[in-house]
Amino acid sequence: MPSNVEIKARLNNVTQFAEKASQLSQSEGTVIRQKDTFFNSSQGRLKLRDFMDSGLSCSGGAVFPAELDGTGQLIFYKRSDTNGPKLSSYSISPTQDPQGLRTVLSDALGVKGEVRKERRLFLIGQTRVHLDTVEGLGQYMELEVVMRPDQSIEEGQQVARGLMEQLCVSEASLVTGAYMDLLLQGPTLD
Repeated sequence: MPSNVEIKARLNNVTQFAEKASQLSQSEGTVIRQKDTFFNSSQGRLKLRDFMDSGLSCSGGAVFPAELDGTGQLIFYKRSDTNGPKLSSYSISPTQDPQGLRTVLSDALGVKGEVRKERRLFLIGQTRVHLDTVEGLGQYMELEVVMRPDQSIEEGQQVARGLMEQLCVSEASLVTGAYMDLLLQGPTLD
């Protein structure tokens, strides 16, 4: 399975983060609206990502055609729920019919919940940097260091930690789990 080294963190200063990500990526990023439906799964996480095609801005960022036409992806992934850079192994299958697939998977597995977000994607080297506005949660960032076959987990973690420093992301702001987990936990006191 392909893998990433990932981190997720709450953002206090969205403007500063966006400016630094723009500088490092030499782009304004690409805005993508997504709806993720999470299904009950006996291991890992299973979600259907629906790329919603309104409100996209492609200025200066990489454009991924599948993300522009209302298609989707079925994504299965395994990742430990710990703070800091961690390995995530995943499988992705594109779909031309996310609505129909959602119906079948809902009937078969049951729905755990849904996450709606607007994602601003920046590409910095081998890393996908996300500035996410998540309905019901607020502003977050994610790093996904896309691992090369010859790279060790430690090398991926080093890349993630270096970008955390460059983007002014503190250890204290790191969170565990997926957005779905955070939504299911309900409101938290900061």
